[in-house]
Amino acid sequence: MRHLEINDLTAGYGGTPILRGVSLGVDKGEVVSLIGPSGSGKSTLLRVLIGLTPPSAGAVHVGGEAVDYGKRASVAALRRRMSIVFQQFNLFQNMTVLGNITIAPIKTRGLAAAAAEARARALLDNVGLADKADQYPDQLSGGQQQRVAIARALAMDPEILLLDEVTSALDPERVGEVLDTIRTLAGGGITLILVSHEMHFVREISTRVVMMDAGAVVETGPPSQIFGEPEAARTRAFIGSIVGGL
Repeated sequence: MRHLEINDLTAGYGGTPILRGVSLGVDKGEVVSLIGPSGSGKSTLLRVLIGLTPPSAGAVHVGGEAVDYGKRASVAALRRRMSIVFQQFNLFQNMTVLGNITIAPIKTRGLAAAAAEARARALLDNVGLADKADQYPDQLSGGQQQRVAIARALAMDPEILLLDEVTSALDPERVGEVLDTIRTLAGGGITLILVSHEMHFVREISTRVVMMDAGAVVETGPPSQIFGEPEAARTRAFIGSIVGGL
């Protein structure tokens, strides 16, 4: 059994289908990148997985356990195993960096305040922000805020971390510091599923790349295949348009 199993997942908004029978398996510790044109369903897939957008059909299993997205308890159990980081930082502006990271473990997992703080400080050290614990989000750069958002997600000790275009809202000079943080995560054994338009980074970091278009999986393979010898014509056209030819 794979760490994450997605079978024939379908979802949409207001009667408009966005995901059309997506099936995908992810092994523990894999780094899987979702690529494809805007509107292809990449971000929607992450939102469905974390329980923010309800699926209309299909099944999801995490560690062999089925997720029932219609039951609050099942979604809560899922979110103890899976976290997400969005394009926007979504930090609480009235809380310090330390407060942003400790609130969820204390409130939802019942972690003691001292233990939550110790964990938060260790995570801040890991993302290079040990000296920012007592600052507020508006005192930080965009790249620093995004690294705090990553630390906040990791504070829940997820088995699987979803990253949705986490560099797209950053100034170009701040992108590198966030990508460096993700590189560190990728080497630490956590399962990563990321949506990114940073194709050089995707090629470098991924164990597998998933090409999506029109709400479906077009092709899946290692970076060497997807970027070097794609099998599907749609993948060849997409890669050619952004990389400058194959």
